[in-house]
Amino acid sequence: MSELNLILTGPPGAGKGTQAQRLVQHCGIPQISTGDMLRAAVASGSKLGEQAKGILAAGDLVPDGVVIELVRERLAQEDARAGFILDGFPRTAAQADALDGLLASGGRAPLRVICLEVPEEELVRRILSRGEGREDDSEHTVRNRLGVYIRDTKPMLDHYGEAVLRLSGLGTIDEIEARILEALGLS
Repeated sequence: MSELNLILTGPPGAGKGTQAQRLVQHCGIPQISTGDMLRAAVASGSKLGEQAKGILAAGDLVPDGVVIELVRERLAQEDARAGFILDGFPRTAAQADALDGLLASGGRAPLRVICLEVPEEELVRRILSRGEGREDDSEHTVRNRLGVYIRDTKPMLDHYGEAVLRLSGLGTIDEIEARILEALGLS
């Protein structure tokens, strides 16, 4: 398989993390989740973690510069040379511009972009019922996260325009995976 550089996006609760793990198994490339990286920084008590803690708890986005630097460092690691699956990045047009620049300067293959689409009430139901006990999973915070997604992330999708493959995030995990693999020509 040639280099696959994929952005897997969609609103909170759309199933990005689950589907990214499936793609990791299928393609043998790493999932790069900025949310996981930031939560690990919070848990470690690092300076970055302390910065991010309050922002994440409120359901807001961590500043672009911090997240871009995290991703730049991660994409430079050996296991990401054959490709990667970005889960949770880019979330803004500025992050998309920075990612484009990182890939171009490194001579990397073009991005593929898949957006999982799920109705808002289903997203709220999924997040509140997943039982992970995350601090950012109250109904108020979930609805705020969805508002932030609409405000900040949808313009990022406009950045990629017609290159974005919009797929339904409804159905079983296997059905959604099959849609993604077919869209990527990997089925």
